[in-house]
Amino acid sequence: MITSITPDSLRERSFQTLIKDYLVHDNAYIESFNSGYDQNLAIDTDCLFSFLETTQEKQINKLKEIYKSNFKNKVLDNLDKELRARGSIDVLKHGIKDYGVKINLAYFKPPTELNPDQVILYQQNILSVTEELNYTGNKRIDLVIFLNGIPVITMELKNAFTGQTYKNAIKQYKEDRSHLESLFRFKERSIVNFAMDTDVAYMTTRINGDSTYFLPFNKGVGDSGGNPLVEGKLSTYYIWEEILEKDSILEIIHKFTFIDSKEVTLDKGYTSIKETVIFPRYHQLDVVRKVLNHAKYKGSGEKYLIQHSAGSGKTNSITWITHRLASLHDADNHIIFNGVIVVTDRVILNQQLQDSIYQLEHKVGLVAKIKDGSSQLADELEKGTKIIITTIQTFPYVLKKLEGTKGKKYAILIDEAHSSTSGKSIMALQESLSLEEAAALAGKDEAEELDAEDKINRELEKFADRDHISFFAFTATPKPTTLKLFGSEGEEGKYYPFHVYSMRQAIEEKFIFDVLQNYMTYKMFYNVNKKIEDDPSFSKSKATKSIARYVSLHPHNISQKTEIIIEHFRSSTMKKIGGEAKAMLVTSSRLHAVRYKLAFDEYIRLHGYSDLKTLVAFSGSVKEEGDEYRETKMNGGVSEAGLPKEFDKEESRILIVANKYQTGFDQPKLHTMYVDKKLSGVKAVQTLSRLNRYCAGKESTFVLDFVNEPEEIREAFLPFYKVTVLNNDIEPNEIYRVERSIYDKQVINREDVIVFTDLFYKEQQSKVDISVMNNSINQSVNRMVGFTKEETIEFKSLIGKFINLYMLIIQVVPIVDSDLHRLSIYLRYLIRKIEVEDTGGVDLTDKVLLQYYKLEKKTEGAIQLDGDNEGVDIRFGGNSQIAEEATDYLSVIIDNLNKKYGTDFSESEKLAVAQIRSNLRGDKELELKAQVNSYDVFKHAFEPRFLDGVIQEYDKNQEFYGRILKDDKFRHNFMELLMLDVYSSFKDEKNHSA
Repeated sequence: MITSITPDSLRERSFQTLIKDYLVHDNAYIESFNSGYDQNLAIDTDCLFSFLETTQEKQINKLKEIYKSNFKNKVLDNLDKELRARGSIDVLKHGIKDYGVKINLAYFKPPTELNPDQVILYQQNILSVTEELNYTGNKRIDLVIFLNGIPVITMELKNAFTGQTYKNAIKQYKEDRSHLESLFRFKERSIVNFAMDTDVAYMTTRINGDSTYFLPFNKGVGDSGGNPLVEGKLSTYYIWEEILEKDSILEIIHKFTFIDSKEVTLDKGYTSIKETVIFPRYHQLDVVRKVLNHAKYKGSGEKYLIQHSAGSGKTNSITWITHRLASLHDADNHIIFNGVIVVTDRVILNQQLQDSIYQLEHKVGLVAKIKDGSSQLADELEKGTKIIITTIQTFPYVLKKLEGTKGKKYAILIDEAHSSTSGKSIMALQESLSLEEAAALAGKDEAEELDAEDKINRELEKFADRDHISFFAFTATPKPTTLKLFGSEGEEGKYYPFHVYSMRQAIEEKFIFDVLQNYMTYKMFYNVNKKIEDDPSFSKSKATKSIARYVSLHPHNISQKTEIIIEHFRSSTMKKIGGEAKAMLVTSSRLHAVRYKLAFDEYIRLHGYSDLKTLVAFSGSVKEEGDEYRETKMNGGVSEAGLPKEFDKEESRILIVANKYQTGFDQPKLHTMYVDKKLSGVKAVQTLSRLNRYCAGKESTFVLDFVNEPEEIREAFLPFYKVTVLNNDIEPNEIYRVERSIYDKQVINREDVIVFTDLFYKEQQSKVDISVMNNSINQSVNRMVGFTKEETIEFKSLIGKFINLYMLIIQVVPIVDSDLHRLSIYLRYLIRKIEVEDTGGVDLTDKVLLQYYKLEKKTEGAIQLDGDNEGVDIRFGGNSQIAEEATDYLSVIIDNLNKKYGTDFSESEKLAVAQIRSNLRGDKELELKAQVNSYDVFKHAFEPRFLDGVIQEYDKNQEFYGRILKDDKFRHNFMELLMLDVYSSFKDEKNHSA
């Protein structure tokens, strides 16, 4: 055993060397070197042929006879083609064929030890690690792990003791590693890329510049994020000691990794396939392994409650556990479960389970979906189908049927579900009811109704013979009865989940939003609004007129609430998420939903708001003043099943619901929720959690509650997130006190703030601009050099307080205070610099954030800045700050290409560029995407259009267009030049027309 990797040992040796040595000496890796690595192929050829010669001598000799002296080149060429076509995961799992000869690229652990030859082959896999891999040209990366010569993991490592963290590693991946480089080509080589320091780890399966999305890969500390302290070890020790242990990483590649393919619908009904490489997060890997180990040891007849936060990837966790339980053997090599039954009402899980398990197993018929009810279920059980997916409604029949299968053992996985199984009284709603009566009736009905969780619990309470059935229940919000039925009994008779990934940890890891961060009752909203309007301190803000009517607001005054909701949505919410934000109104009854829908549409019509469309969701029909209303008709013919897709469209902004879509509905663009319904307990958590999903450009959420009290909501969240705090009152003038406190620290110069924000709002920053912006931030950082740790924490806390309070205030009233707004932008970038020291300059590459702010403010038109900044005028919209386009931009493109690639393109190529640019500028769908998306999002739409255009024009200039198609780097460079031009032209057109 080598010396433990501790903070003390890191002072003497590099972090990466210590990890490499541990893998070699303690985890049975071999050390590989740059000399055996082929940069063009991104393959360690030494390890590859060593593995092939050892494990498949007969096949290799046959290929040597075929290819003679060119044997290695031919094998490598064929392998490279297969990796490009199928991806490294598929090639490693299923091998390749070369001239009729089957070659395995890896051997995975057999489910039993009954075949000793397979065990020997498994042991002959070569896991190797290269330190400072020279992967292309002179570019190096800290550590790369290979399986039989094929790269599977890359690692950028930072030592917190030298002042750098995982954030520096993420920055390197985004800025210095390209998806066009062989090692990082999506799917084709490295499966996962880790950005890690001595405290925490993050991962991504797709390198994509600024759009690269890293997920946390941490154990968590209790209910919190991060990693626990372990005496004698660094906090991220589990990566090299546990995750990268030889059996572990081979199991992950074999049993966990796969390509998730989803069909997504684009504008105008076009569809495309979106692929994602799936690699488990730590909590997913941990729960699967713990469940399997427990079931292997205990056998059937056990129960497991898995409490994982909403948005934590439960679908994949269910997929992995289902797949593994179906083939789980005990210590004596006996199968434990004859079959696995998944109970769910989620259509997406039905299909994803079948698709994902096929990706993992490549066997048809392993999974059966029950479509024809109880008779089909009986047939599948009789046939011995390993995995059966059925609905909540058939659950009683499943239990009854399994009671008659003596001698057979089953695992039942129950997916989180809360669909209504009652609602009889509300379905009988008549037109004679008042709103008060309808709300009371709906409340009574909801209190008495059984959701799917209640129904399942009641059925299980009656189920006696459990010895041959194991139950696995997944939920983010378990009820007490669920905890008692599925939980593990601890001391003092209390019941606990088998495994937890808490809401708190998910929030701290920025995997979901804390929906209570910006939660307001209407009383609070009104008070803040009125204080801002009546307070002379805000006179310079020119705050918009109040839309609050608190004094006269009756509990069921729908017309007044309609004005408040729509005007708030238009003034605040509508500009969020790059102008794509959506809202949900939760109503007390179906009659309320109908009345709100009618009132909203009339208000929108009278005010001419053509950019706002509402949808409504309720069950059955409602009679009102002689008319009968149904959801489909009120939504213009949109079917009930098609409503989520319709709500995803740009023009559909507010969804009005009555006891629908409050649970299990996933729309990441939901930013704001208006609550006009009494909520309590689990229902409150489930409803408000509809807002918690992240998406590009989404920075916050907002809740405006007309009915509930903050303390009631806090109590509802406590069992799932133990430190939630809600403010009962907000003093808007506090923002000025915090502003003064920040400037009193003598860290920030007002002139730096003005310089930074002036440049921030330019459409395009030059290198000089970015340098000046860097300097404006660094001026403040330099003034903190003498700060103690406590002073730094205090100052950072002040900044956080200002940012949060400002964001909350502008949710209420869109004040236009130039000083506050400038400071809020400056502080957002300064706080990053305080968090991450020595990053080589402030990170100004977050284009999504940049575009979000610009779009939000642009839509407000011209803003005059007065007060201390008299004479300064920043205008949002138009092109007053955009430099004039070069008189002959096409020549510039040709000159750049000629200089960089030594070509000699001339006038004919300029004409070719002009033609393809003209075609792209005339593409209406591209124009729409440019006008509503950031530059980074626009890239995804532009690339296929660009390639289509090249192919279409190919015959007109085969030399030029041929070079584009054949040379990846040339194509990328040319495409970037043209894309910037096309994107800018579309943005200009939008600004001129505004």
